[in-house]
Amino acid sequence: MVQINGEEYQFDNKKLVSFLEEHNYDKARIAVEINEEIVPKANYDETVLMSGDVVEIVSFVGGG
Repeated sequence: MVQINGEEYQFDNKKLVSFLEEHNYDKARIAVEINEEIVPKANYDETVLMSGDVVEIVSFVGGG
């Protein structure tokens, strides 16, 4: 089980980029933290979500 933004998901060994695409995240406008460590955007394609991971995804919102 992987926890993402407080919700639990029943998967293991899923690539981060696959999750982001399936949930329509704009990779240019987010930051991702896994187990309290920021994941560089260049590593999204190779990062694998594992059982027990705690993930936070933060979207940037423009405005003024």
